[in-house]
Amino acid sequence: MLDRRNFMKTCSGMGLAGTLFPGVLWAQAKAEGAKKITKEMIENAASIADVPIFEEYKEMMLESLNDKAKGYEEIYKLHIPNSVDPALIFDPVLPGMRFETARRPMRISKAATSATASTPGNLEELAFASARELSELVRTMRISSLALTEMYLRRLKKYDPALRFVVTLTEERALAQAKKADAEIAAGKYRGPLHGLPWGAKDLLATKGYRTTWGAGGFESQMIDEDATVVKRLDEAGAVLVAKLTLGALALGDVWFGGVTRNPWNINQGSSGSSAGPASATAAGCVAFSIGSETLGSISSPSTRCGCTGLRPSFGLVPRTGAMALSWSMDKLGPICRTVEDCALVLEVIHGRDGKDRTVQPAAFNWDANLDWRKLRVGYLKSAFERKPDEQQEAAKQEPPGTPEEQKKREERKKRREAARARAEYDRKFNDAALEKLREMGVNLVPAEMPKFPYDAMVTMLTAESAAAFDELTRTGKDKLLTSQKDYDWPNTFRTARFIPAVEYIQAARARRMAMDAVAKVFDDFDVIVAPTSGEQLVITNLTGHPAVILPNGLRGSDAPKPPNDDASDFQNAGGPGTPASLTFLGKLYGEADLLAFARAYQEATGFHLQHPKLTPA
Repeated sequence: MLDRRNFMKTCSGMGLAGTLFPGVLWAQAKAEGAKKITKEMIENAASIADVPIFEEYKEMMLESLNDKAKGYEEIYKLHIPNSVDPALIFDPVLPGMRFETARRPMRISKAATSATASTPGNLEELAFASARELSELVRTMRISSLALTEMYLRRLKKYDPALRFVVTLTEERALAQAKKADAEIAAGKYRGPLHGLPWGAKDLLATKGYRTTWGAGGFESQMIDEDATVVKRLDEAGAVLVAKLTLGALALGDVWFGGVTRNPWNINQGSSGSSAGPASATAAGCVAFSIGSETLGSISSPSTRCGCTGLRPSFGLVPRTGAMALSWSMDKLGPICRTVEDCALVLEVIHGRDGKDRTVQPAAFNWDANLDWRKLRVGYLKSAFERKPDEQQEAAKQEPPGTPEEQKKREERKKRREAARARAEYDRKFNDAALEKLREMGVNLVPAEMPKFPYDAMVTMLTAESAAAFDELTRTGKDKLLTSQKDYDWPNTFRTARFIPAVEYIQAARARRMAMDAVAKVFDDFDVIVAPTSGEQLVITNLTGHPAVILPNGLRGSDAPKPPNDDASDFQNAGGPGTPASLTFLGKLYGEADLLAFARAYQEATGFHLQHPKLTPA
């Protein structure tokens, strides 16, 4: 039998007791090898969970509980594949919300001077050119898609040993596509700005004929016999897929079954995740652009770490068909590029309904490079820009002494907090300079604040959904095959998620709806909101589905605080001399055209995107 008293004491101390009834009940039945749940099991579970159940009701519960347990086992036998979505659909559109649905021809910028100049003798000089610049050179046949593809393939092979960003080179497919693109362009069949441009896919996008590994041990040889919708659309646009790029195992971090994907600005650091490979390869000039995904920071974080321009589109703008599911109510696919307009060119191709992903809205994205961004209403998160150092520092000093092992852990936590605080303090000057630059540009920045809600508690939905998406891993013990097994990694998260009651998942969804209403009211007054990339806005806007553009905002100097350690797999190993800082612009739901136009204006006024890492092959 379970040691009820000690277990209840431990769980109560962790604030978990009220959530444990269902998990404890089923766990008891399994642990005792019982074929049926008994009244004594109900008593034990209710006591542990601090759920009062009167004696006369326990007998009444038995038949229903045992029937449900049989049902769970029957569902397990279905071996539901990751590609099957739930019957419930998250919809970020609130009553009365309006967005554009009519598509119009895209209006791109005039070709840059570098794209109209003579072709360089060494194609390597174009490695860091924007997709817009490359598109002009390919369109006018001053460079061939084949030559460009071969150049990027060489760079992928050259720098992968140091950066570890490639899962699979799609070389045969790429060369065939490039030759086809050249033939079509020569015949006058130009498909648009991405025609002939080499790109990389985060390896959670299914690609027929090539493995799709999800970055995870146990899935190294997985083949999915279809192309994801995004892959199909880029094929139709004439883009050339050169590589399946890394992601942290099952879309967490930058640790995958082949190692740690590195930051091109400092190869002793991971590139962050989970769109680790797309950001690293794009920043290293090894693809023209890439596709990543975000559930809770997986485009934002690696774009920041690697100095890329990333777009997390509105939830329901880009179909996820053929992409690994982590959280059906939060997953989004988006481009990671070198410029804001590059993101627009890619979004134009990949957005819109495909008849399969039921969350996709009939929203249109109409890019206009000449849009007058000066007419947009712009806010900034005043308190986030003025945030003081972590007040928990003082509280941490008051912790009572413990065992030597506990004291060592506390010292390590303290070291990490101090490093994060020092980095945040140092980075404030980049945020302050950004606000000053925007005002110099003539932007009237109006203070804005996000409403106060228990947002972290709403992330329960992501935790439960991700555990459901990979429940068979947990139940079979195959989660041991995943490379990283730290307390914050998926195996531990999936196990703990089994203690989340269905009622609490629904309550989190209801709280999320309240937050959606409140955040929508904030955006009633603004077209764009400027925000520090770090902070609560990341959680808030991922929950509400609002879009974000993350762009480089300068390089840290030689006086920047150094990371607390040199472990590339440790997320805290970030920042330091010579690494990029970033800035985030938030937009209205399906307001990407305005959002990108404004972000592009800032990017061109600052030029931080023109800085590139100095690479050394392994």
